[in-house]
Amino acid sequence: MKILGIDPGYGITGFGLIEADRGQYRLLSCGAITTPPNTDFSWRLGVIYNDMTQLLQVAQPEAVAIEELFFGQNVTTGIKVAQSRGVVLLATQQAGVPLFEYKPAQVKQAVVGYGNASKHQVQDMTRRLLRLAEVPKPDDAADAVAIALCHARSSTSLLGRIQEQT
Repeated sequence: MKILGIDPGYGITGFGLIEADRGQYRLLSCGAITTPPNTDFSWRLGVIYNDMTQLLQVAQPEAVAIEELFFGQNVTTGIKVAQSRGVVLLATQQAGVPLFEYKPAQVKQAVVGYGNASKHQVQDMTRRLLRLAEVPKPDDAADAVAIALCHARSSTSLLGRIQEQT
């Protein structure tokens, strides 16, 4: 199964495309959709939407996994990230690709086995699971790869299969 993981943002939206087959994982590609600072926000959203649409056409994933938002201290930033996430959701829905959403703790639990794992632990385990020489760059891409791995590991669990049957 080809899974596209997305770490949404308005300056940098990370993506990671993996192939998962019977507990074996392979990184196909990863990178980031970037928009320049100090440009019109609606234009930035357009860039993210257009690039995401193109990425979905080229990658042809069977599933898209995206991180749910975590609002920290800066609500203004959170709102802009939410808008960016919205255009990613729209592009995914229009492409007809099944979408799955995961909380940050779920990603950490699925990848590391501990819901309060550090960013470094998640990145290192991502590298190990994919048998990579180093952690994918930039960090947003590494996060997106971890989100894709979360879906791969969660969707093949017994609980995931039981939920599909009901």
